[in-house]
Amino acid sequence: MANLLSDLRRRGVSVWLDDLHRAALLDGTLTSLMRQRSVTGVTSNPAIFARSIIGSPAYDDQLKELRRRGVSVDEARRALTTWDVRAACDLFRALYEQTDDGLVSIEVDPRFAYDPDATLADARALWWQVDRPNLLVKIPATRQSLPAIAACLAEGISVNVTLIFSAQRYAEVFDTFVDGMTRAAEAGHDLRRIASVASLFVSRVDTAVDQLLQLSGHPGLRGRAGLANARRAAGILAERIQSADWGELRAAGARPQRLLWASTGVKDPAYDATRYLSGLAVAGTINTMPLATLEAAAARHAAPTPDEAWPDPGTELRSLTEAGVELEAVMTQLEIDGVEAFSQAWSSLGEAIARRLVPES
Repeated sequence: MANLLSDLRRRGVSVWLDDLHRAALLDGTLTSLMRQRSVTGVTSNPAIFARSIIGSPAYDDQLKELRRRGVSVDEARRALTTWDVRAACDLFRALYEQTDDGLVSIEVDPRFAYDPDATLADARALWWQVDRPNLLVKIPATRQSLPAIAACLAEGISVNVTLIFSAQRYAEVFDTFVDGMTRAAEAGHDLRRIASVASLFVSRVDTAVDQLLQLSGHPGLRGRAGLANARRAAGILAERIQSADWGELRAAGARPQRLLWASTGVKDPAYDATRYLSGLAVAGTINTMPLATLEAAAARHAAPTPDEAWPDPGTELRSLTEAGVELEAVMTQLEIDGVEAFSQAWSSLGEAIARRLVPES
């Protein structure tokens, strides 16, 4: 019997790894995951890099060289992270040339999440420094950053729009994508070379909503918000790609912005480890997962639930509203918390690098 990973691939879902670190690049672990687990892309974020770089001996040689050169903390942090991403891009390059996958993400400085000009400048710098066609520059989906996202696409920079929580914000993100791609077409860019994904976070929604349901005396509704919200976003995508504006872009060679399910590792130990995989087996989407979830899926032989058996997301979300959950308020707070968490991780990484850049006495 096929495992869950192969079943997801059969259903048209791309499997990406939500992790990137130097050791996995050097010891062949990532190559093995490509071959044995059919991993076709990689996502990273400031928290992942902080965990990977702080205290890891795999970065010692580069840190010694950076210390010898007397670079700043910001320069060192950028050099360390872009090395990993560039190496991963090279590893996935052949796959990228043959398919719509093979993409690798790196995030702009999260401290710029509410500054569109700084975000755009940082995205341009990353695109230039990594210098690989299969790079995705990750930009948080704050309302302030939407103009920067459109501007990047208009310049031919591929974008992973991240930290999307509400389906409504996803609708704004898709419209921003269409705007940016329209401007790219007007500027004469080859639309086939511009990729974009929209990363909608799933398990964090359940964590926040479940706490409110427990407090309000509606524990029976726990575990519904994340999947219902994600399925609503999939419905919005299905509607948007029927628009005339998108039809013109598609005719000009543009690739659709793909939905990427992020935060798919369960936070509640009571939940099945693969619930955000089997519950979101939507053709054309991407599921990026931490290694533990990837291995759980490889060991799982149960087939996912067919699309037609899923509860209507509108009904599910209305039941939460009737239970007193102010969903948009929850999503707004999750976005704020997400930006703050990534900013703190980025700062912690900088502090750790600063300690390791101190000249040896």
